[in-house]
Amino acid sequence: MDGIDEPLRGFHARERSRLRSEQPRVLRVRAVDAGPDAVWTVRLTAGPAMTVRAAEGEAEAELSGPAEQLYLALWNRTAIPRVTGDPALAALWRERSGI
Repeated sequence: MDGIDEPLRGFHARERSRLRSEQPRVLRVRAVDAGPDAVWTVRLTAGPAMTVRAAEGEAEAELSGPAEQLYLALWNRTAIPRVTGDPALAALWRERSGI
């Protein structure tokens, strides 16, 4: 799970990250094959993203899949395995999460 933590709680928590939204948005990330603790809630604002490792509150969209595929998708190496909710948040990830 460190590979998923790294972009979510490391790179995109930094001031230099371009993963931002003028309107506050909430994105959930879930590794479906890694147990109940493999879920993250990402709060997007005009500042750096804030991520907690928990299913906290309502999310507008969820990116989910097997941990290995999700890991590659979060690093923009492959398509996101499954998107539920607002597809604009998945598009925002693909467009702005490059490291």
